[in-house]
Amino acid sequence: MASAPVRTNNLEAFWMPFTANRQFKQAPRMFVSADRMHYTTSDGRQVLDGTAGLWCCNAGHNRPKIVEAIRQQAGELDYAPAFQMGHPKAFELASRLTQITPEGFDHVFFTNSGSESVDTALKIAIAYQRAKGQGSRFRLIGRERGYHGVNFGGISVGGIVTNRKMFGTLLTGVDHMRHTHDLDRNAYTVGEPEHGAELADDLLRITTLHDPSTIAAVIVEPVAGSTGVLVPPKGYLKKLREICDQHGILLIFDEVITGYGRLGTPFAADYFGVTPDIMVTAKGLTNGVIPMGAVFVKKDIYDAFMTGPEHLIEFFHGYTYSGNPIASAAALGTLDTYQEEGLLTRAAELAPYWADALHSLKGLPHVIDLRSIGLIGAIELEPIAGLPTKRAFSAFLKAYDAGLLIRTTGDIIALSPPLIIEKSQIDFIFDTLKDILTSLD
Repeated sequence: MASAPVRTNNLEAFWMPFTANRQFKQAPRMFVSADRMHYTTSDGRQVLDGTAGLWCCNAGHNRPKIVEAIRQQAGELDYAPAFQMGHPKAFELASRLTQITPEGFDHVFFTNSGSESVDTALKIAIAYQRAKGQGSRFRLIGRERGYHGVNFGGISVGGIVTNRKMFGTLLTGVDHMRHTHDLDRNAYTVGEPEHGAELADDLLRITTLHDPSTIAAVIVEPVAGSTGVLVPPKGYLKKLREICDQHGILLIFDEVITGYGRLGTPFAADYFGVTPDIMVTAKGLTNGVIPMGAVFVKKDIYDAFMTGPEHLIEFFHGYTYSGNPIASAAALGTLDTYQEEGLLTRAAELAPYWADALHSLKGLPHVIDLRSIGLIGAIELEPIAGLPTKRAFSAFLKAYDAGLLIRTTGDIIALSPPLIIEKSQIDFIFDTLKDILTSLD
């Protein structure tokens, strides 16, 4: 049953993240409950979740195994320190996770978010190079239009201008490869674009500029999500892997969005057949229910730290809530749900239907590109002259009124529904968007 609407005098204290606060507080959009594919609003309407929350509720909402796991754990052990102490579920979770990761990822470092996972991975990469006697390797290479969270490390290697411009000097020793977006050659592509593998050679330009012996790691999203779903060209990731191997550079995949079934495989590394050295995850790890992240490293990276006297701390890094008992229980309940319902691979079954539905929007007013892979889709709109982002934001508001939650970034509509979605609900998403896009100014 929906609770009463929130009164406007309750809204001002909360400075909302990544939100047009003044606009929102004039006309609030409030969710008060959720179940499986739908949210319920404060005025009692049903809104289909076309974005899995924020790319995180892969199993949908109010899933019994996750709810019960949290309930039981809260009554048994609410918190235990992770520094010099442990609790069983964190170790069980780590073991379970290494069974679904690509071969070679034998160790897990727990965090509380994707942003923390990114900063952890960057620190591991630099510390590993030092542990191997290569302290000259301090540089970190990201990519234009990349999104790696909002901590200083993540926005430094990230390449979204609006996330960087307010915060002054960021990490030094960082450089960026070119992004792979190419509307002229790759518009309206299903899956991996044909053109652009040569863009990986931009890493060679950077290694020549800085000397490869100064570069610790390269970090990329296999599919760049928050910038508007940029799918890597065929062969691009394999070329990055080859260049990193050639020059002794660690390759980090940021799989915060692509991890846990989004592409129809457990991880994007599986989908593309390219294995990084470090893999960053969060979001779908706990189905978005409780904050948690996990950084996976290969055995040789972990072993490089396991030297010296056994009573000494090997890696001076961690968080108060690393491996939190209730978060660990939520993650175990999430893995059980994924396994029992085959959700880590279900997107592969739905991807053709999803792609056909998305690409049926070709030719509608203002649509200049459509992109899809797995259960991710993007609709790129022509911006209104002098008013960037306004056209997509108008679509967002119209969709909400029509009972559909979408995500916008710039003038791009991004879609990533829970993996439990049915074909009839895919039809609803794109029938609704067809009407909205036809009516936009």
